[in-house]
Formats: sequence, C-alpha cells, structure tokens
Amino acid sequence: MTNGTRLAAVDLGSNSFRLEIGRVDHGQFYRTEYLKETVRQGGGLDEDRNLTPEAMRRGWDCLARFGERLSGFGVGQVRAVATQTLREARNRDEFLGRANEALGFPINIISGREEARLIYLGVAEALPQSDERRLVIDIGGRSTELILGQGHSPKVMESYRVGSIAWSTRYFPDQQFTPHSFQMAEIAAKAVLDEALNVYRRDTWDVAYGSAGTVNAVGDVLVASGWPAGSISRDGLDWLLGKLLTAQSADRLRLPGMKDDRRPIIGGGLSIVRALFDLLQIDQLEHATGGLRHGLLYDLNGGEKGQTDVRAQSIQRLASKFGTDRAHGERVAKAADHFLGFLLEEAPSPGSVFAEIPRQTLGWAALLHEIGSHVSHSDHQKHGAYILSHADAMGFSISELQGLSMLVLGQKGKLKKLALDFEDEGLMHQLLALRLGVAVCHARRDPDITGLSLSIDRTAPRRFNLTYPASWAESFPQSAYLLREEAVAWQRTPWALTVTQR
Repeated sequence: MTNGTRLAAVDLGSNSFRLEIGRVDHGQFYRTEYLKETVRQGGGLDEDRNLTPEAMRRGWDCLARFGERLSGFGVGQVRAVATQTLREARNRDEFLGRANEALGFPINIISGREEARLIYLGVAEALPQSDERRLVIDIGGRSTELILGQGHSPKVMESYRVGSIAWSTRYFPDQQFTPHSFQMAEIAAKAVLDEALNVYRRDTWDVAYGSAGTVNAVGDVLVASGWPAGSISRDGLDWLLGKLLTAQSADRLRLPGMKDDRRPIIGGGLSIVRALFDLLQIDQLEHATGGLRHGLLYDLNGGEKGQTDVRAQSIQRLASKFGTDRAHGERVAKAADHFLGFLLEEAPSPGSVFAEIPRQTLGWAALLHEIGSHVSHSDHQKHGAYILSHADAMGFSISELQGLSMLVLGQKGKLKKLALDFEDEGLMHQLLALRLGVAVCHARRDPDITGLSLSIDRTAPRRFNLTYPASWAESFPQSAYLLREEAVAWQRTPWALTVTQR
C-alpha cells in the first residue's frame, strides 16, 4: 500500500456503529479519526426478527453522517461490515438498500466465523509479536466470538448467539438487578457456551484477551474505581456484581467510568463475562486494544497474506472438500475469462457487486461450478448453489457468497425462472461468461475458442452479440449447437443474446 493512502473501516455493531479513518505510513496504519455512535440496533429487533422503523432510521441517519465524512474515498479504500443483528434481521435487505446509499459504499454482512477471524487479526496486530497461544474473547450486543490463535494466525474460530443487549433484554427486562436475575442469566449463557468447553480448554491457550464493547465497559469501571489497569480479574467481577446488586436497577447505578450508553446493558454483559470466566477457567482477562475494525483495516492494508489470499485458500478448501475436478474447473475458468474480457473492455461496471474483482470472482465461480456434483450429478448446480449460500468461507461476506451461489445456480439451463437480479449488470456479464465457458468446455477438454468474440450492442446495452467463424462451427458442431441454444435461454429475460456465424 502506497505511503499516505487513506483507509477507513465501518463496523455496524449491534450496539454501536463505528468509523475509523487513518493513513498508511511505511506499511503501518495510523489512526487520524474515530467516530462512534450508539445506535443499538440489536435492541430494535421485534418478535418476528424484523428491524423496527425506528431502529432502521437510527442506522440510516448515522450512516449518512459517516458517508459525508467518507466523501472523496475510493471504493478500495473503505470496507464496511455488519454483524449479528443484520445476520438475524429478516428485513435486512430493506435496511441495506438505503444504508448503502447513505454511506456511499457497499455494506457486507459477514458470518460469525468471518467476524471472529477479523477480530483476531485486529487484536493480534495491536499486540507485540509473540509465540504465546492466545484465547481472544469479544462480547458484542448479540453475539460472542471466541478465537484460538498464535501470532497473526487464527486457528479455531466460533461465534455464539449470546450478547449484552440480547441478555439484558431477556433477563433484565426492567433493568432491575437481583441475585436471581444474574443467576438465570449466567446459567443461560453457560448453556449456550457449554460446547466451547471441548475446544477452548484451559490447556489450549496461554493468555486470554478481551476485545471490544463489553470488556471495555467492565474494564473502564474497574480502573476508575482503583482496580489495576490492563486486565480484569475474578475479584473485580465479584466487586462489580456487588455494586449492581446494591444499586438494584440501572437507573440508580452510579459508578465512575460507567458510560450512559452502557448502563442499560451492563447486566447482560457482566453475566456473560462471569459465565466465560467459570466455563473456561479464566483467572485474568487481558485488555486488547484491537478489534473488528482493526482487522478490516489490516485486510485492506494487505496484512501478511492479504484478504485475496485468504479467499483463494477458502475456495481451494471448498473445492478439495467436495472433490471437484480441479483441471476442469480451471479449464472453464479460462474460457469464461476469455468471454468476460470482451465485456470488460466495452462496459466496465463500477457500481456492480462484483465490480472490484470481476475476473477473480468469475474464476472462483468456475472453479466451484461443479461443487454440487458431490451431492448429486442431477441438477448439481442447485446443490452447489445451496452449499455456497450456507458455507463458512473465510474472507467472504454473506452477500459475496450469495453472489457466487447465484453464478453457480445460473451456470446452465433456463434463466427466466431463477431468482436472479437481472438489474445487476455486472452479475449478468459474469453469468453470461460463465455459461459460455461451461458450454464450450462440454467435452471436458481444452476448447479452441480463438475465433470466438463477444460484444455489446451499442444501440441496446442489454443485448450481447456472439460470433464465430464458419470453419469453427464445422469443426465443433456440438459446441456451435450449444451456443445457439444459449441464445434461446436468454429469451424472456430483460437481456438478449444473438449468435451469428461469420
């Protein structure tokens, strides 16, 4: 990354939205600005798991302010992600439509494990180099991430649906603190986190680190009250519990270091911290300054391997796990890239979901286009699409995996019945290139496509023109037939393909 390059990370958490801005100097990121707003979207999910209009409005207003500050940034300089609340929200697409517009940059919903990976990278980047085995804990508003790692390498990552907002709403609904409510909250947290015992045993880590909101809130109160800075102990947690029980309610709670936005959710957060101390035999939790947004910036800045390499490794892992034919996948990828190249030269699409790396995304879809064959050869594209839409793939957001899923689903057959976004020009260009690549590679050998060309009709931007020499059609009659059938498949869609012999 060039010296002086500006980078920004936006974290749409369940409790707060955060924006961090900085510059790269000799490979290192240095913060120049940090904005945080308490939006508390995690408390805005109704009984049907829909965001309320008020919760959406708070989010849109905040993102509009962030968007104004990000004016002048390029697409590759900003990364914005959303976590558990939007993973759960049934009406997340409604929120994201206006949210993307307000921010001015695409917001990606990431999986729990991808969130955990980024959290670990952010924590590791802020710590001194060490060979110690680390346990990293991040307690958010609606989820808790646990990660085992060493150096900059996360080894085991998991996300659990237990968080400070969710637990405060459920077990302290009137913001009343009683011994019984804390007992029930801790028992419930342990029930959710119990499976972590088998993986995060005390003999698997040397030092435990706590990151982000809840841990910071507890640590701030303890330090302000005279406890040692930099870590949280069991005695400190017992002392804080006593203070909450004495106050009896959040309204009456007055402690130095306790911020107003944390008071309503401190009960749920404290109960989760105490449950983790008991379950994982933690005696002391070290405070970590890094977190999710720092992991985003680490990826943007290239990291040790960079997000691209992480994604490539995820693709290879999926291909290996489901036994895909690597040679054929690469063959289709090469052919598809040949066709996409014509379209990118004529009509690059900077506003598309896949705009930044269209060739790379198409290549990944081609490598995995037969991933569903491991389940069943019949309709393997449907099985493949299902696998990708439900996979945990490090480096990818949920929306990016859904995009790959759509490409795999639409690789052949009828298009008009598929739930495709025909308005996404970039996706349509990639889909056509993939379908053509699959068609010309039907014989599972390297095709001769040197004479084939693809163009966009300048009088009708949604019409593609594919041409091939007469001699090519004579040499490869089945391929020529499949290309003519491809033109039929695009009928009754907003797009059209003409295939002509020259």
